[in-house]
Amino acid sequence: MQQLNMEIKQLIIDTLNLEGIKTEDIDTDAPLFGDGLGLDSIDALELGLAVKSRYNIVLSAENQEIRQHFFSVATLSAYIRSQQAAR
Repeated sequence: MQQLNMEIKQLIIDTLNLEGIKTEDIDTDAPLFGDGLGLDSIDALELGLAVKSRYNIVLSAENQEIRQHFFSVATLSAYIRSQQAAR
């Protein structure tokens, strides 16, 4: 799972053009939005599209739990793994 966490961190940096931030600067368990990394709703949309494209998983805006899955790198990693295992 460590490798997937690093991939997700790099995806966040690349997708959102976070200059000056390295993968080791992103805490795996810290919130991605608000007080954590400080991402906003536009970032969420961009990140969602990147995750969908990169990992070929379905993300439904109607799914109320999707916000929980995008809470941190750790929760996003767990969600991606669960979706890949379900195939």
